[in-house]
Amino acid sequence: MPKAPLAARIDQGRGVAPADLVLKGGRVFDLITGDLVETDVAICGDTIVGVFGSYSGKVEIDVSGRVLVPGFIDTHLHVESSLVTPHEFDRCVTPRGVTTAICDPHEIANVCGMAGIRYFLDAAQQLVMDLRVQLSSCVPSTHMETTGARLSAADLVPFKDHPKVIGLAEFMNYPGVLAKDAGCMEKLEAFQGRHIDGHAPLLRGKDLNGYISAGIRTEHEATTAEEGLEKLRKGMRVLIREGSVSKDLHALAPILTERHSPYLCLCTDDRNPLDIAEHGHLDHMIRTAIELGASPLAVYRAASLSAAEAFGLKDRGLIAPGKRADIAVIDSLESCHAVIVLAGGVVANDAAFAARAQTEPVARRSVKAPRVQATDFRTGGNRAETPVIGILPGKIITEHLTFELAPSDGDKRPDLARDLVKIAVIERHGVNGNRATGFVKGFGLKRGAIGSTVCHDHHNIAVVGADYADMALAANRLTEIEGGFVVVEGGRVLAELALPVAGLMSLGSFEEVREKLVALRAAARSLEVALEEPFLQLAFLCLPVIPHLKITDMGMVDVDRFEVMP
Repeated sequence: MPKAPLAARIDQGRGVAPADLVLKGGRVFDLITGDLVETDVAICGDTIVGVFGSYSGKVEIDVSGRVLVPGFIDTHLHVESSLVTPHEFDRCVTPRGVTTAICDPHEIANVCGMAGIRYFLDAAQQLVMDLRVQLSSCVPSTHMETTGARLSAADLVPFKDHPKVIGLAEFMNYPGVLAKDAGCMEKLEAFQGRHIDGHAPLLRGKDLNGYISAGIRTEHEATTAEEGLEKLRKGMRVLIREGSVSKDLHALAPILTERHSPYLCLCTDDRNPLDIAEHGHLDHMIRTAIELGASPLAVYRAASLSAAEAFGLKDRGLIAPGKRADIAVIDSLESCHAVIVLAGGVVANDAAFAARAQTEPVARRSVKAPRVQATDFRTGGNRAETPVIGILPGKIITEHLTFELAPSDGDKRPDLARDLVKIAVIERHGVNGNRATGFVKGFGLKRGAIGSTVCHDHHNIAVVGADYADMALAANRLTEIEGGFVVVEGGRVLAELALPVAGLMSLGSFEEVREKLVALRAAARSLEVALEEPFLQLAFLCLPVIPHLKITDMGMVDVDRFEVMP
C-alpha cells in the first residue's frame, strides 16, 4: 500500500474525511498503559491515523469481539532455514501476525555470495510483509570451513544504504572480534554508528564488555536467565529465541517481565514449515510465554514495540496515529490466533499474495561434490581415545565428549550400543573436495543414514549414519537432487526433499515442504532416531562458532580453542 498524501492523513485522522479503511468494534491492546480499549482504528493508505474514537470509512471491517495488537516483528531469522523462498515464507507466516521480519541471508551468501544477498533484497521489495535485510558479516563464519563465497567489507558497504537494509548481521566470529582480526575490524569499522547484530554464546565478563564495545547492539544466543541478565545490564537488547532446534524461551522466561520487556525481543532464528504448521511461529512464542507466567503486556511489547525500538524501526510497534498499519486481529491475548492481519494497510489474504511480483531464483545446480563410496567414510588413526560430539536436545551448543573406540582394520567403526554413530562432512562447492569424519552421540540412529546440504554455515554435505554404503548413497543422492534432505536404509532412499535453490530452499509451496518433512521425520524415526528435529540438529553440528565441539570439511573443531583438532 503506498504512502497516502500528508493532507489526506491529517483529514482522515481528524475524522473530517472518511478513512480509507476502518476496523470497527474491536479492543486495542495499548502497549503503553497495558489497557484493552474498545475503539475503532482508522487507516489511510499504509498508515494508522485514528484510534480511541469512532470513525467512518470507505471500507469498514467488523472486528467486534476481537483484540487488536501491533503486528509481530521477528528480530532475527534466516529465511533459508524455513526451506522455502522469501515469497513462500511471506505466505506462511504473515497470516499468523508476523508483519516484519529481520533476516540475515548468510546461508545463501555462503553458497553464492552477493548474488544471494541481492536475491533477498529484490524479493524483499515484492512481499506483503516488510522483510528487512541485515548484510551478512561472516561469509565464511570462520577460517575452519570451506564455503562457496567470501565477502569482505568492500562487498557489503555499497548496499548499506539500500532501503531494505538495517545494518550488519550477526557477528558470529566473536573470537575474531576479541583478537582484532583485520577482516573483522574492517567490517566493524565500516558499520560503526549503524546497527550491528551480535552472536556470542556463553561470552561473559570482560570479554563480553570488549565485544559490546565494538558497537554490537543486539544478541540472540543467551541460553540462561543469568547470561541474559548480564547482557541486558551491559546494554544489549536480548532477543529471546525459539526455533526448531534452539529452544531458549523456557530458560529465559523468568526475565520476560514488564520491567525488562522494553529491552527484550522475540526471534525464531531457524524454524521450518512443519513446526510452524504444528505449533506456530511468533504466535507460538507468545502463547507459550504467557502459559509460562509472563504478563501479556511484557510479551506483546517484546513481540512488537520493543523490537521496533531495538532496530530503529520508529514507524511501527504501536496501534497509534502515524504508525505503519501493521495490525494482527486475534481471538484473545492468551491464545493469539490471528483471524485478520494487515501489513502496511494491506489485508494479508490470498489475493494480496497472488498480486506479488516474483523474483527469479539464484544458485541452481550449486551442489558440486565429488562422488563418494563407502570406503570414504572410514576413520583412521591408531589412538583409541576419540573426541565425540555430544548432542544436547533443544540446544545448538554441544558437549565435547571423549570415548574409547579401538581401531579395527585401520578404521574406527560406529558403536551403536553406545549410540556412537559416524558423522561426515563433504565439501560441495567444487573448491577442494575435502572430506572429514568423526563421531556423534545423541541421534539414537540404529541403521541407515541421514544426509543434508543444510549445514551451517558453509552448507557442505553433512551425513550421519550407521552404515557406510548408506552414507555414500545419501551423499551422492544429494548431488543428484541439487541439495536437500535424504533418509536412506539398506541401499534404498526412504524419503527426500529437494532444495534446489542453493541447496537450501525448495521451489515448491510451504504446504508441499511441510508434507515432505512429515515423511522425512517418519523415515528418520524408522531408523530409531530419537531427535524431534534431526535435520536441523545435524546442520548445527557443523557450525564452528557454537561451543563446544563441531565438525566441518576440515575436521573436528574444538570451538573453545577455536582450532581444527589434529
